[in-house]
Amino acid sequence: MKDLLYLKDEQLKDLIEKLFIVYRDTFTDPKKILNKYSIGTAHHKVIHLISTYEGISISELLKKLRITKQSLNRVLKDLTKLEIIRFEKDEKDTRIKHIYLKEKGKKIFLEIFETQKKRIYNALLNSSSDEVVNFDKVLKKIING
Repeated sequence: MKDLLYLKDEQLKDLIEKLFIVYRDTFTDPKKILNKYSIGTAHHKVIHLISTYEGISISELLKKLRITKQSLNRVLKDLTKLEIIRFEKDEKDTRIKHIYLKEKGKKIFLEIFETQKKRIYNALLNSSSDEVVNFDKVLKKIING
C-alpha cells in the first residue's frame, strides 16, 4: 500500500466512522417496511441481490453475501414461506436453482428502494458532478481492496 502522507490515522478513523454511519442510516430507513413484513436486514440483503441479479443461483448468492449455507438457507426458507421468492431449476443442470422475486417480493423491494433512494438522491443532488464521479471511483476502490 502506498504511503499516503496526507491521510493521518485520525482522518482514516473519521472516514471509517462516516462509512459506518452511512451504512447504518441507509439500512435503518427501511426498518418500518421490514417490520411490516416481519423480515430483517438479512432478508433485505437477499431481496436486494435477487432484484439486482434476477435468476441468481444459490451458489452465486452465497458468494456475493459471503455467508454460510446455513445462514442463507434460514433466510430463503423465511422468504419462501412469506411468498416473497420462488425457485426455478436450471434447464441444463437441475441441481442448480435460480431465485426470483414474486410480485410481493418486487413490491417490498420497491418500497425499500424508494426509502433509501430519497437519502442517496438528495446527497447526490446536492453534490457537484465531479464529487459524484470521484465518490463513485473511491467507493469502487474501497470495494476492490
